[in-house]
Amino acid sequence: MDGDQAVDEYVRLKPNLVFIGLDLPTMDGHVAALEMRESDPTARIVFVTSRTRRRKAGDAAFSAGAVAVLTTPLTQFDFDENWNAINGPIPEAPGLADLDELYPELEDKQLEIPKPPLENSPLDGLPPIPAPAANATEAEGRGVLLPFIIGLLLLAAIGTGTAYYLGYIEV
Repeated sequence: MDGDQAVDEYVRLKPNLVFIGLDLPTMDGHVAALEMRESDPTARIVFVTSRTRRRKAGDAAFSAGAVAVLTTPLTQFDFDENWNAINGPIPEAPGLADLDELYPELEDKQLEIPKPPLENSPLDGLPPIPAPAANATEAEGRGVLLPFIIGLLLLAAIGTGTAYYLGYIEV
């Protein structure tokens, strides 16, 4: 799921608790969390991250007002240790004040109104796709030959290594 979908699903479902990562396609996890908090000030968000990104996740959690940051791999100890924070008071989200300044394209994207479909296809005015050249089969043949040769070389290398390992040949 990408960041836009995560926000849309949050708005649609209004879950009691959300676990979110920093690396989401189309929208950063930090921005997605801010969008969730903007739509629902009582959003209870937990960031999940690797140990190497713990500091960045902590900054994002502070900005978005997340209730906790957990590191992977998640264990029962992590949940036990953070249970009170996860279920405790929801902190302020200071990043909300800067959301529209930092990410003005998000505001513009939300204001877009879907346009009705066009009568004619937008591709109607484009020239047709040219037919393949006469030597196209020649080029296709070369495209098959290279992977075949690489496969044979790999097979030969594996066979030689196996024969050496089994003691059939000495190098």
